[in-house]
Amino acid sequence: MASTTTETKTKTNYVVLGLLIGILVAAMDNTIVATAMPTIVSELNGFDQYAWVTSAYMIATVAGMPIFGKLSDMYGRKRFFLFGMLLFIAGSILCGVADSITELSIYRAVQGLGGGALMPIAFTIIFDIFPPEKRGKVSGLFGAVFGISSIFGPLLGAVLTDAINWRWVFYINIPLGLIALALVSLFYKESPIHRTQKIDYAGAATLVAGLVTFLLGLELGGKEYAWSSPQILGLFGASLALFILFGLIERRATDPVITFSLFSRRLFAATQGVAFFYGFVFISASVFIPIFVQGVFGGSATNSGLILMPMLIASVVSAQLGGRLPNKYGFRNVMMLSAVFFVLGVYLLSTMSLETTRTAVTIYMIILGFGVGFSFSLLNLASINGIEMKRRGAATSMGSTFRTIGMTLGVTILGIVQSRTFTSSVSEQLPGGSAPDGGQFPTAAAFSKMPPEVATAIKTALADSISSVYMWALIPAILGVIFVFFMGNERPILKEEQGDRPQTKQA
Repeated sequence: MASTTTETKTKTNYVVLGLLIGILVAAMDNTIVATAMPTIVSELNGFDQYAWVTSAYMIATVAGMPIFGKLSDMYGRKRFFLFGMLLFIAGSILCGVADSITELSIYRAVQGLGGGALMPIAFTIIFDIFPPEKRGKVSGLFGAVFGISSIFGPLLGAVLTDAINWRWVFYINIPLGLIALALVSLFYKESPIHRTQKIDYAGAATLVAGLVTFLLGLELGGKEYAWSSPQILGLFGASLALFILFGLIERRATDPVITFSLFSRRLFAATQGVAFFYGFVFISASVFIPIFVQGVFGGSATNSGLILMPMLIASVVSAQLGGRLPNKYGFRNVMMLSAVFFVLGVYLLSTMSLETTRTAVTIYMIILGFGVGFSFSLLNLASINGIEMKRRGAATSMGSTFRTIGMTLGVTILGIVQSRTFTSSVSEQLPGGSAPDGGQFPTAAAFSKMPPEVATAIKTALADSISSVYMWALIPAILGVIFVFFMGNERPILKEEQGDRPQTKQA
C-alpha cells in the first residue's frame, strides 16, 4: 500500500512538472520576443508591422482560452492540453523559419491558439487532482512560474539573440514543449466528468474581430490617419458594433464564450476586474523598464533584462504567499496588501527621470513585483472558488482571458502613449531634424557619436515618455484596487460536495 501511494505521488509530481513547463513556455512567449524584436525587424524589414508580432499572439490566445476551456469540460482536460502543446510547438517551428514580419505575425497567431489551451487547462487540472487544502500551495507554485515567465522572458530573449540567433527565441520552445508533452501524456490518467456543450464560435469570432479593429484604430490613429478621419472613426465604429453584436450573441448562446451566469458570484465577478487591470499594468514593466535601462543607463539588451531579476524574485515570493494566506485571512484582505505595494510601485515608476539612479529603479521594481505577485496565484484560486467541477474549465479560462485581454490592451495603449510622448518631446527639444531617423530608438553606439546636448535631450525625452506611461498606468492600477474592494470576505472552500472532485488515477 505504501509503495502504491509513493508511486502515485511520484506520478502526480511528474504531471505537475509537465504542467509547470507548459505554463512557462506559453506565458513566457508574451515577453520573450520583446528584447529580440529590434534584431528581428532589422532582418525582416517590417518596422511598420512591429506591434502585430505581439498583438497577434495575445489576440489568438484570447480567442483560444474560452473555447479550449469549454472543450476540456466536454471531452476531458488531457487531450486538449496535449493538442494545445502540439499546436504551440508547430507555431514555434513556423515562427523560427519565417521570412517576413507578415509571416511571423500569422505564425505567432498559431502559437497563440496553442497557448490559449495550455494555461487555463493546466490550472484546471491542478484543481481536479488536488484536494482543496493542497490547492493553495500548488497554485502558489504555478503563480510563481507565471511571474518568472513574465520577467525572465525578456532576459532569455536577449541572451538567445545575442549568443545564437533570434530564431532560437522560438526554437527553445520545442525541447521544453516535448518534455511537457511526454510527462502529461505518460503520467496523467483522468476519469473526467463531462457534459455536453455547444461551442460559441460566433461569439469568439466577434470578440476577436472587435479587439482587432479596436487595436488597429489605436495603432493607426494619429500616425497613419488623423484621429477624426473616416478610416479611424470607421474602425472604432466597427469595433463598437462588433462588441454590441458579441453581447447579443452571448445572451442567446447556449454555452457562451463568457458565461455571464458566473458573474452572479460576487467573488468571481470582482476577480475578473482585478485580473484585467493588473494584467493591463504589469505587462508594461517587462516592456518599458528594459527600454529605460538601455536608453538612460546605456546598458546592453542582456543587462536590461538582468535588471528585471529583483522584480522577478519579489513576485515569486509574493506568489507563494498569495497561494497560502487566503486560507487564513481571506481573498480580499490579502489582495488589499497586494494593492498597496502595486499602486505604490506604479507611482514610484512614474517619478523616474534622467537623474533617477539604477538603485532607485531596482527598489521601485521590487515593490511593484511584490505587489503584483500575489495575483498570479490568488486570482486563480478566487476565480474557481466554489465553482462546481463541470464548470471549472470555463471559469479558469475566463480568468486567464480577462488577464490576457488586459495585457493586450495594456501593451498597445501604453506603447502608443510612450511612442507619441517620446516623438513629441524629441521634436520639441531638437527642432530642425536632429531626432533619430524614422523615430527609431538609438543604440548606445549611436549615442556615443552624438553631440552631448543632443544625446542628453533624447535621453531626457525617453525617460519622460516612460514615466508618463506609469503616470497613465495609475488609472487602471487604481481601478484594479476598486475591484479588490468588491471581492467580499470569502475564504477558500476546503471541503467539496461528495463526488464533485473526480478520482484521478496516476498509476
